[in-house]
Formats: sequence, structure tokens, C-alpha cells
Amino acid sequence: MSVRKRTWTTANGEERTAWIVDYTDQGGARHIETFKTKTEAKNREDEVGVNVRTGTHVAPSKSIKLRDAANAWLEASERELERATVDQYRQHLKYHLLPFIGGQKLTDITTDVVLELQTRLLKEGRSKVMVQKVLVTLGAILSDAQLRRKVGHNAVREVQAARRKKRKSSKREKPKLEIGKHIPLPAELAAILANAKAHWRPLLVVAAFTGLRASELRGLHWKDVDLKRNEVHVRQRADRYNVMGDPKTDTSRRVVPFGKVVCNTLKEWKLKSKHDLVFPNGEGNVEWHANIVNRGFKPAVMAAGIVTKDGKPKYTGLHALRHFYASLCINRREDGGFGLLPKNVQERMGHSSITVTMDTYGHLFPRANDSKVIDAVEGQLVAT
Repeated sequence: MSVRKRTWTTANGEERTAWIVDYTDQGGARHIETFKTKTEAKNREDEVGVNVRTGTHVAPSKSIKLRDAANAWLEASERELERATVDQYRQHLKYHLLPFIGGQKLTDITTDVVLELQTRLLKEGRSKVMVQKVLVTLGAILSDAQLRRKVGHNAVREVQAARRKKRKSSKREKPKLEIGKHIPLPAELAAILANAKAHWRPLLVVAAFTGLRASELRGLHWKDVDLKRNEVHVRQRADRYNVMGDPKTDTSRRVVPFGKVVCNTLKEWKLKSKHDLVFPNGEGNVEWHANIVNRGFKPAVMAAGIVTKDGKPKYTGLHALRHFYASLCINRREDGGFGLLPKNVQERMGHSSITVTMDTYGHLFPRANDSKVIDAVEGQLVAT
């Protein structure tokens, strides 16, 4: 592998200069790449050297375009992922990726290209959340292409790794959930339930005192509700298209106990029910998530007078009720909660790992007052 300078004279008599990277890949094939500056050539030499040694190098001449890689990735995703997820990926490609870099070869998608794409999307009006989702999709496509040996590196992963390192060094933390801001206060919850219309109140009661996800509530059948043992069994959920499927994760399959309020509410509701689903729409089918939020939850919040300064509902999604249930599980019994241990909270919430539970709710767990224990230990070791 070498970097050398090349000089030639054009037909007009002008002298031109370029820098050449001459190398042999892991398969024994020789390649020559041309760059305008020596710095660019040296950087490419270093990159190629690492990829050749690890057997991951892909020459630009053998690379494919992003749109082709995306098609292959989508085809595999359709066999493994839910329809809603794949549709979201298609939208990312159609509106945010292919119009800008769809024709670029994978080997040309560098960290600079990723950063420029991010900047352009933001300038053209995409939200920060949307841009982040689009970059995740691009990273997944490049990862798939790596497995297929169509590209040697993943520029998105490199950008993400650099940002994680920067966040760690600056010690910036993810905003924590706050009682009264993201999680309803007990008095607020009571007011919301008191102002919920009869058709929606049973659903909101169950949501607040079992912590079920909206998809799990929409997919709940009466056969999964044990009114003798006061337990609800989470065995399936309804996706955004109202299609029944497996729970979000294996740990989402769980049994959640409930008390008399939920039991009595469900018994009364069951007497009026004519369908297999616990919370169906008027025709007995899966209720749309948007209807629950916009016709059931938000109006109850507004009617309870729980609004922001500009007159909008303070809590805008059912996850606020899930957060409330988590806080109930965490709070000490003397503070009106269940006083559960972190592992038990994870099981009740159906989180995939204890890390998810602690990252989300760890700051809500009460801190023990260890002053007396500390005093005793210190007293044994140091004379005062």
C-alpha cells in the first residue's frame, strides 16, 4: 500500500497534480484511488489499511448505491418485523433519505455525509426527533450492508459513538420524569377519573392502576381478566393498525394484580359488555389509539381543569397513567405506595430489563436515611 504524487499536463498545457492511493485488498485485487490532497489520500490509506487487515474492505468499484441496499434491507425486515415498523422505515426512505443520498454509493457515505444530511434535514423543517429516527434507519441499512460485505464501515455508528463519548465526558443526563410535570399527582389523577365520561372511565381506571401500555389495553380480552383472583394476564397487544400480535417483548408477558377499585369497575363494565374485547369500539373491534387519547383521556384532563398556561391539557398521552402506576409501585407504603423492590417494579411494568426500569424510574425510589448506621460504624472505628 502506498501514497504517491501524480503530475501531468493537460492538452491546454496546464500542469495538474493529484495524490494516488495504491493498494491490494484482502482478496488480492489491486485498486487505485485518486484524491486532490495528500491529507485526503493519507486518511484513505489509514482507513483502507484497517479494513483490509480486518477483512472488511469493499472497493468503491464493487460498492452498491444506498437505494439498492435499502431495498435488500427492507425485504429482510418484512419477514422479521411488524408491518407498522416496516411502514415507518419506508416513510423514512421515501421522504428523508432517498431524495438526498439515495444515489450515493455506500462507500461514499462518510461521517461528513451523515452530518451534512442531518443539518440539511433540520434546515428543511424536520424535527430533531424525526432526524434522529431517520439516522437510526440509515445506520440499520449500513449495518445490514456490512453483513452482506457491501460496505466496510458504518458512518452512522461512528457518529453515534463520537456523540456518546462527548455526552459522557460532559456528564449530560437525560431529563428525568417529574411528579406533577410528567406524572400526575394523586389529586390530579382523582380529578381526571372523576371527569372521565362513562364510556372511557373503565379504561382509564385500569390504565392508572395496572400500568398496562395502550397497545395492551386495546388488545385485552375478557378471558385474560381474572375477577376472582384480581389479576390481568397480558398475552397480546394491538398494533397501530389494530392488528393483534405478541406483546412488545418476552418480559411484557406478565400477570398484574389489581385491587377492589379496578375489580368493581370491571365487574360493572362487564355487565354492559357484549364483546370479547374489554375495551372495544362501538362495533366490537379494536379501538383506535387516537380515539382513546383525543376523545377519552384529553377531554377528562381538560374537564378536570388540569391545563397549561396556554389552556392545553397538561398531560397529553396515556403513558402519563403508566408513569403514575410505576410511581405507585415505587412509593413507600407510608407514602401511599406499594413499596416494591426494583425487580418487582420491572416485572409489573413488563420492562425488557432492570436497566430500563432504573434508567426511567430510578430517581423516584426513596433514599434510605443511613445516618444512624453510619454513626455507629464510624464510632467503632474512630474514638471521639
